[in-house]
Amino acid sequence: MNRYTFLSAAFVLAIAVYSLNIPPQGWSNLGLKRLSTKKLVADLIVKNGVIFTGDSSLHVADSMAVQNGRILRVGNYSSLQDLVGIGTKEVNVEGKVVVPGFIDSHVHFISGGLQMVRVELRGVNQKEEFVRRVKEAAGSNFRARMMDSCFTVYLFDVIVCKQIASDLKQGSWVLGGGWNNDLWGGELPMASWLDDFTAENPVWLTRMDGHMGLANSLALKLAGINNSSNDPNGGTIAKSIHGEPSGLLIDAAMELVLPWIPEVSVDERREAFLRVSNLALMRGVTTVVDFGRYFPGASVDHSWEDLSADVLVLSLFALSLMKVSFTSQDLIKKTGRALSNWIYLGGVKAFADGSLGSNSALFIEPYVNLRLFVSVANTLKVKVLRVVYATQWRNTIASYNGEIEFRMSIPYMFCNLLAEYMKFPYADEPHNYGLQVTDPESLFNMVSASDKFGLQVAIHAIGDKANEMVLDMYKSVALSNGKRDRRFRIEHAQHLVPGMTARFGEQGIVASVQPDHLLDDAESAAKKLGVDRAQQGSYLFRSLLASNARLALGSDWPVANINPVGSIKTAIKRVPPGWKNAWTASECLSLNDALIAHTISAAYACFLDNELGSLSPGKLADFVILSTSTLDDLAEGSVTVEATYVGGEKAYP
Repeated sequence: MNRYTFLSAAFVLAIAVYSLNIPPQGWSNLGLKRLSTKKLVADLIVKNGVIFTGDSSLHVADSMAVQNGRILRVGNYSSLQDLVGIGTKEVNVEGKVVVPGFIDSHVHFISGGLQMVRVELRGVNQKEEFVRRVKEAAGSNFRARMMDSCFTVYLFDVIVCKQIASDLKQGSWVLGGGWNNDLWGGELPMASWLDDFTAENPVWLTRMDGHMGLANSLALKLAGINNSSNDPNGGTIAKSIHGEPSGLLIDAAMELVLPWIPEVSVDERREAFLRVSNLALMRGVTTVVDFGRYFPGASVDHSWEDLSADVLVLSLFALSLMKVSFTSQDLIKKTGRALSNWIYLGGVKAFADGSLGSNSALFIEPYVNLRLFVSVANTLKVKVLRVVYATQWRNTIASYNGEIEFRMSIPYMFCNLLAEYMKFPYADEPHNYGLQVTDPESLFNMVSASDKFGLQVAIHAIGDKANEMVLDMYKSVALSNGKRDRRFRIEHAQHLVPGMTARFGEQGIVASVQPDHLLDDAESAAKKLGVDRAQQGSYLFRSLLASNARLALGSDWPVANINPVGSIKTAIKRVPPGWKNAWTASECLSLNDALIAHTISAAYACFLDNELGSLSPGKLADFVILSTSTLDDLAEGSVTVEATYVGGEKAYP
């Protein structure tokens, strides 16, 4: 089947897994269609544009020629006249900006597509609305929506047609996610919020960062979680002060519930893939780096096994969970790195820590936010049942015999408000540094073995301690296994201490970062880490570049939206919602740096820089036509995608 038959349905998914038998420098021999030079007649000429090539040899051009899905020549329109022949199609972009197809360097692709038709909790800023949406999904009044009717998915700002069976069957799971407790004041949800109307249906709702989930009491019972349950390694079962599970499961503890959720059918996964593919093409994304099927009802099998040729319309570079890396090795030995013109087997991923939002990112210093169980007395005193991270309040709190009382200067009303704000279902540990979710020795052994086989390794690290640990591990593995082009990746690299950015450059580490996460973290980081730590060590994009590190931008879909134009604006401006000024303006990227990080640098990060990432002769003709005639408008975020081309064929609209 021709590669371009189904471009209107989805986009090219580029999954790159590297094998021992084919070194990274040999990617040009992966069997992709090469450019024919026997008859230099272009299939397509794009003219009269402002073409940002991403190629240092010719930064900007006004025209380019395409043949057999690849760039034939770039330059002035007059220099392409000899390539015009019978059948050559010309597209006049009328002065619009043209850029290489955007590469989203970090997605959970199918899980995001599934979430688009589940209980959507992203953006919910009130407890009552959270409860209402789940109740609607579980209740008998949850009427069917016919396929010819549509509803707006809040997170994605696109219209999605959806059909849901009325009267949810007894025992059926209610699935959803995207909630952020910081939006309604910080109180974490509990199973008791849901139990009254979900007695016959288990519920699982993931937090927006994917490192915490809420189960109702029925789901906890199915999973065998009770008062006597112990925390698994790398995870936490949140409990009340009476020892009862609250319903919240953090990191590895989530795996106690996930096996009980029925696996999603192949047809549902394919539909999810098409759904999100269309969204990605709308946003100008032509290649994604997929980090697997980390969603309820998922097996550990490879995502790409669901995808027949007729559903692929963008390139996919896939990384598997490190615990199934040997399965990946077997597949590579059998099929090679390129499963098709669309799918590349790339490497493996592991986790070093959790997330900031779930208080499980691993730090050198403890979290400093004041999270207390309090009971307000009829006096000005507030007795604290347990104190956590009161360092930011040392000027207003005095300690007496293990109890705490607020000084008389604090108004009684403030005490009441603080008591309400701090109603968390469990007490934080008094010295919480976060979670190390994978045993260091096991992680090292897996990294070393994967690297020896020739797989690229990517490790999730958010806190500064986790990043330090991974940098040390990468250095040791490289020394042990010998010199080669391995392009180790650290996914997120959100919080670093002074001097750590230099190590990325010195060790040749790719920093795979997601700018839009800083929009959600700006307020909470100051509360959890303290203002100084948050400002000095968070999202150090410019410092990483100055240290000669490679930046690759992505979204972390569905944690954040697939929207490279918005991501580029965030990387340049760094202004969170409601703020007037940038969060650490010294770390703002230039427009050129942000564009490079979403194109050619992102291609380098997955060993596809010889095929993708710039509009250079010989590379695949993946490009995007924007709604503006000047590149500077990208920095303002007002630009839209007018057309997306994959392999020289129009994929959107």
